[in-house]
Amino acid sequence: MNAKEFLSKLPSTPLWFEATPARSALETDTQADVAIVGAGYTGLWTAYYLLKEQPSLRVVIVEREHVGFGASGRNGGWASAIFPISLKQVSKISSHADALQLQAAMNDTVDEIGRVLSAEDIQADYARQGFVSLARTSAQVARAQASVRASSDFGLPYQWRALDSAEARDMVGAEGVMGGLFTDHCALVHPGKLVRGLARKVEAMGAIIHERTPATEIRPNCVVTPRGRLTAPIVVRATEAFSCQQPGHRRSVIPLYSLVLATEPLGQDVRDALNLNHRRAFNDMRHLRVYAQITTDGRMVFGGRGAPYHLGSKIPARNDLVDTVHAKIHQAMLEFFPSLQGTRITHRWGGPLGVARDCCPSVGLDEATGMAWAGNYVGDGVATSNLAGRLLRNLILKRDEAINRLPLVNHRSPLWEREPLRWFGVNCGLTAATLGDAEERVTRRPSHVAHMLEALTGAH
Repeated sequence: MNAKEFLSKLPSTPLWFEATPARSALETDTQADVAIVGAGYTGLWTAYYLLKEQPSLRVVIVEREHVGFGASGRNGGWASAIFPISLKQVSKISSHADALQLQAAMNDTVDEIGRVLSAEDIQADYARQGFVSLARTSAQVARAQASVRASSDFGLPYQWRALDSAEARDMVGAEGVMGGLFTDHCALVHPGKLVRGLARKVEAMGAIIHERTPATEIRPNCVVTPRGRLTAPIVVRATEAFSCQQPGHRRSVIPLYSLVLATEPLGQDVRDALNLNHRRAFNDMRHLRVYAQITTDGRMVFGGRGAPYHLGSKIPARNDLVDTVHAKIHQAMLEFFPSLQGTRITHRWGGPLGVARDCCPSVGLDEATGMAWAGNYVGDGVATSNLAGRLLRNLILKRDEAINRLPLVNHRSPLWEREPLRWFGVNCGLTAATLGDAEERVTRRPSHVAHMLEALTGAH
């Protein structure tokens, strides 16, 4: 059986998943001070910060499946200070000063997660050792150097550091390393331990979580569920990619898929040989993004994009697995580390992440209706959701902080195009990223196709 055939036999099981006793569903009409739809990072961080500030609040969370069912339990475990759109783009929609403040807030958020986990004794394998993006072609080296210059010129001379080939290889012993970028502002976590630990903590603080409770309607002061209505002056929509399934939000966000593999634990000798005895996030600078980490028990987690967008923003469970894309991710891992040929893959999984039309996350509260929201993290939600939780606390409790004036607060993204234009445009974008990587392999220069894609989307 070849690798692709073997991978196709693996079920959809995130490495991070752990079966826990089911929480009760909402069975009757219930009142709360704050109602939250979605028991992922956004909803749980919001509940945590609200109750930390005002312990007497009655906070009730409803979740269609189980705690951490969505991206919170399926991601690659990077809590990074990367914002989905470039700071240059942020400065266009707001100001240069606001872009600098946003980056400072994202940097602090990486540390804030560590502070909370330590203070609350939540064991989530948090390790803040930074992030290295390897340059493995001459075009990637040129883009790495340009990124450092651009960051410095923008006013952030210490955000990124350029690496020469020796420095980069010392960090990660991948094949063909010619240089890279490094930032301190990234930590690794075990996503499942984080989301489950947060859920237990907010319950201990007084929050109530109802699982197996779909929200059939989310409206001002009321969340309608099959067996009861949850009413509250404040209703928080924390449904990320699944927001597209709610009436009124079908074009506000689309679900794009990220797919992941995990290996069996790698031996100490293997990790020594490949300079992988660390908890540092890493990838390379290709345009069709990949991401990787080594877990506390020595497994390699390697994921990436490339799964197609499905017409009508459909999110059936079968979309979590795409044999051809999982095979390409496995091949990419072997291109990094040829010596891992034959290493057993034990887990594969996937899931949707939320993307707004301008790729910009948003956190907000409509004071006239009491409707609050946060999401559209474009795959960078492990850290951004923590910032979102603090922002929602501030907006709901009218707590004034400098972060309240960050450009993602009350940001309104344009709607996505109607189908089939949406399907055509999004999948053309995925194809353009693939073509950009191919162009760079041939020309050995930064891709014109990828440059045009970044100019159109503002993403980076």
